[in-house]
Order: sequence, then structure tokens, then C-alpha cells
Amino acid sequence: MAKKNTPITIGDIEVMPGERTSISLPVADLYTATSLSMPVEVICGRMAGPVMFVSAVVHGDELNGVEIIQRLLKRKALKRLRGTLLAVPIVNVHGFLNQSRYLPDRRDLNRSFPGSAKGSIAGRLANLFVREVVSKADFGIDLHTGSQNRINFPQIRASLAEAGTEELARAFGAPMILNASIREGSLRAAAAELGLPVLVYEAGEALRFDEISIRAGLRGILNVMRHRQMLPRVSTKSTLTPMIANTTRWVRAPDSGIVIKKASLGSAIRKGQSLAVISDPIGHEEQPVIAPFDGIVIGRTNLPLAHEGDALFNMASFESVPEAADAVEEFAAVHDADPNDVGSHT
Repeated sequence: MAKKNTPITIGDIEVMPGERTSISLPVADLYTATSLSMPVEVICGRMAGPVMFVSAVVHGDELNGVEIIQRLLKRKALKRLRGTLLAVPIVNVHGFLNQSRYLPDRRDLNRSFPGSAKGSIAGRLANLFVREVVSKADFGIDLHTGSQNRINFPQIRASLAEAGTEELARAFGAPMILNASIREGSLRAAAAELGLPVLVYEAGEALRFDEISIRAGLRGILNVMRHRQMLPRVSTKSTLTPMIANTTRWVRAPDSGIVIKKASLGSAIRKGQSLAVISDPIGHEEQPVIAPFDGIVIGRTNLPLAHEGDALFNMASFESVPEAADAVEEFAAVHDADPNDVGSHT
């Protein structure tokens, strides 16, 4: 016989099994004395199961996750949820208001965890999120995009050495998994201290909605929830096998000038292949940007201008680049898109 779920308390509000509640966690006021709060949607299923958090906008200008969470919360299947879902579409409320990656004190929230209740504005926000959301979950998915003027191909970043993480990463169903070490001060680091596996989904660009990245993110979250038996399984034709990358590297501009890109996001590249050409303003002097190894382009700049040393293309290496390229093609087929269409903005 299925076991009944238990209540969960967020802030000072107790949510009972079978209830869905919107909670506002107060954060630092604006200096106009305008009150702000972090929105948390809590869905406490009737039957017992894992507690999962899904978060977005840890960086205030990374917006895809807001739409992913909105679409997730509209799913009718959540009426049959086992366990509890904690959905936080806007963690960094101040950065979101300012369309900025950072907090008003110019700190990066994702370098401020676990934070302190008596620390900086970033530290206090980090502490609130960990105390009220992360610490009450069994695992989580944190949604990100590339930074301003940079775009990422859909990917999962996770430390596969952490217990239970690789299983979740594979279940998500992104075409590639980056085995990324945990950075001090990050949300993943704070979660690891609590024994929670956390996946970081990276896709798209800051201050833009990218439809394919949004659809893939929603699908991945649902895949994980079904894998953990929080939602009923559904039949699917997709057998996408993610490829694991253990090494990534930014290819930098060898000179300053105008950048004419040749390599598209998600494309397979051979060592020595030209990724782009950098020219002077007149076009007389042209210098190629050469790939240093075989790999897949998982991120790139969107700017056509570069100074010497600027990061232009992020490449990932795999044991088998052809198999990784196949995973990219499978991903495109699942989402009815050409791989080169990832990054079209709305």
C-alpha cells in the first residue's frame, strides 16, 4: 500500500499532502522601502516520494529557467505527483529586476553559498535559499544559460563523483553531460555539503528566451521526475544516450578584429579546422581561429568583435566525437529542430 506524504514547511507556512501553495519569502527591501520576495511554488503530493527543488535565475539575467518552470507548473500530471516539488523561478530577485547577473553589491550569488544570515546581501539571499528550500530537498535541478553575449548548447553540468548524480544526469536526457568539478561558493557546493545531488542545466543565452532550450529543459525535468517515480512513466520513442565530456576549453582570439564565424553551436570539429576568421576593419588582414583538438562546440560568443585573448568558442572533448555528434543529431530529432537552430531567439 502506498505511503501517505508528509507535510512540508517553507518559511512559516505548512503545506499539507494534496495541497499546492504559493509562498513569498521576504528578501532585502529596495532602498525605496519597496518590499521584495522570492517566489516559491510548493506542490505537496498526496503520496510519499522524493522532495525535488527546481530553481532558476540564480544569475539575474538568465531567463530561460523562468519559462521552463512556468511550463512545468502548468502540467496536469502534477495532480498525480508523488513526493513534493519546490519550484523557485526567481532566486536572485534583485538581479532579475536590474536585468543583471549580479546582486546590487556586485557579488555573484553562485559564488556566495551557503551564505550567512548576517552577511552581505548576496550572503543573506544564499542563506535564505539554502535554509528554506535546498536543505528540505533530496535533490535539485538548477537552470542556467550562457552569460551575456554567450550562448550554450543544451547540456548538463554535474560532478559525477557525487553519489546519485550520474544517474540523474543520464535520466535528464540532454545530449551531453559535462563532468564538472564543484566550485567553492556555488549552489552545487552548498548542496553537496548537505548530501544533495544537483544538476545544472545550461542552455541558451542571457536575456533571451530560446524555445528549443526551454523545451529541452522542461522535458529533462519531467524525465528526472519520472525516473524518480514522482510522476507516472510515459512511453517514448526517444532513446537518447548522453555523452560524457571530461574536458572543456575556450578557444581564444589570436588577434583583435572582426569575427566571421564558421563553426555553429553543436557542430563536430576536427583538430586544425577553422572555427572562424578574424579580420581588420577593411578586410585586408585575415587570421583563422583554429580548433586545438577534436570536439563539439558547446558554447560560443555571439559578438562579432573580439580583442586578442577574448573567449570565442567553448569546445568539449569526448572519447568518441562521432558518437557525441550522433547524440546531438538525436537531440535535434527529438525536439524537431536542426542542431544549427539552437540559439534562435524569441
